[in-house]
Amino acid sequence: MKISSVAKLGGVVLLSALVLAGCGSKSSQSGSSKQKLNWMTPTTISTMDPSKSTDLYSGQMINATGEGLLRMQKNNKVEPGVAKNYSVSKDGKTWTFNLRHSKWSDGSPVTAKDFVFSWQRTVNPKTASQYAYIFNNVQNATKIEAGKLSPSKLGVKADGNYKLVVHLDKPQSYFKYMVSQGYYFPEKQSAVKKYGSGYATNANKNVYNGPFLLKGWTGTNDTWHLVKNSKYWNAKNIKLQRLNFQAIKDPSTALNSYQSNKLNFTTLNGTQVKQYKNNKDYHVYKEASTFFLEMNEKKDPIFKNRNIRRAISLAIDRNQFVNKVLADGSQAPKGYVADGMSQKNGKDFADESYVKDAVSYNLTQAKKLWAKGLKETGKKNVSFGLMSDDTDTAKRSTEFIQSQLSKLPGLKITNSNVPLKNRLSRSQNGQFDLVISGWIADYPDPSNFLDLFTSNNSYNNGKWKNAKYDALVKKYQSTDANNESARWNDMIQAEKLLMNDQGIVPLYQQGQSTLMNSKVKGVQFLPTSPEWDWTKTSIK
Repeated sequence: MKISSVAKLGGVVLLSALVLAGCGSKSSQSGSSKQKLNWMTPTTISTMDPSKSTDLYSGQMINATGEGLLRMQKNNKVEPGVAKNYSVSKDGKTWTFNLRHSKWSDGSPVTAKDFVFSWQRTVNPKTASQYAYIFNNVQNATKIEAGKLSPSKLGVKADGNYKLVVHLDKPQSYFKYMVSQGYYFPEKQSAVKKYGSGYATNANKNVYNGPFLLKGWTGTNDTWHLVKNSKYWNAKNIKLQRLNFQAIKDPSTALNSYQSNKLNFTTLNGTQVKQYKNNKDYHVYKEASTFFLEMNEKKDPIFKNRNIRRAISLAIDRNQFVNKVLADGSQAPKGYVADGMSQKNGKDFADESYVKDAVSYNLTQAKKLWAKGLKETGKKNVSFGLMSDDTDTAKRSTEFIQSQLSKLPGLKITNSNVPLKNRLSRSQNGQFDLVISGWIADYPDPSNFLDLFTSNNSYNNGKWKNAKYDALVKKYQSTDANNESARWNDMIQAEKLLMNDQGIVPLYQQGQSTLMNSKVKGVQFLPTSPEWDWTKTSIK
């Protein structure tokens, strides 16, 4: 999932109603009124449409206000969500989910048909979902995405109101993680039809089936809140009554708000880490996410030259970047796929697929390759724009990359820092030369990273193409999950090919340095998407 930003808040009216609905004792009312969490996020919500969301922070909001068949938990575990239980056929291709009797926020039942509608909507070419490819192992999905079959032919069926049957093309052991993500959530057909193009563009044009309700989001504002959803099936175990969210781009402003008790949680930049690393509220989280440079080969054909791409990579001192510029717990990458996310037989994927020259620093060699690449492409001087978000970290990142690449003779870099929503849109539409992109794993399998850079993947914004890479991805995608050794080896070869050809330029694996008030208990950090879960959170 694209990395960007989060958000949440709550409603005073509903909070009051919940307090009054208690047993009436002063202690009960006092305890309930304390269950308010104030959270900082670096950017605004881009959309609440599960079929169209692409960034981490919108995904966090969707995860808090919605729920899929299963729910992601820490330590790569899932727990029952809308599905109270499920079974898998002996051949691993048929998954049957038995649904509980849960409700939408308008009081209507959540049924198997809501999942069928949502999944069919996502794979329908008319929806133009960037996540449609994630359904490719569901029967007929690829043909539907290509416009060769009707969405009604997708391999998912409602057997009555409370049984969902899914047919896969091949066994997929990690399918349980996939159905816990927002793009597999149910959607209410009548709501989508009612709001049309305005569906999920603000808090009111939506219905929710998750632990919380979104309030106060107009579609563009920097503050909003979540309130406890009284109709959620597990509402009795949700302790938080309200979550207030502020999108704060300036680290000093965020820290001041934390110090004055206006925030219970904030992230820290490198300078602040030095001040607070010994504080009892300080925590560092390692994420299964990688930031990288994409080079637009369609707009700028010079990037089709491998020597140019390799020169750009070798010109960047990643150790200096993470230790001196970011200094927030991030680490130099071993490659594209995140370190520590996926292991087999005690060996980490990132170690086994490591290609030193793809992530090392060698300015002398970079200049040689750069000169060679310019000669091969008939260029003497080139100018490129470098795009990223407008957060503090993103601005420092573009400034550092600009300073590094400017050491290549004849190269001029101009920075452009824009709001997340704009960066995502421009990236998708190819309106960039160089862009800093980020990806956090949706599930703990290397394929979730590697699938992105096939020739026709909607997330391959730079349009790098390699027939051998496409063939390797197709090979491991068609290999049964039961043959893990063969599949694992094919993924390793795919990663090595991507790195040797420098299809992208890995910059760093993200770490997050934070302050969280010690009174806040039960916040779950997930290295993969959605990163944070508040269903077990309380304020002591």
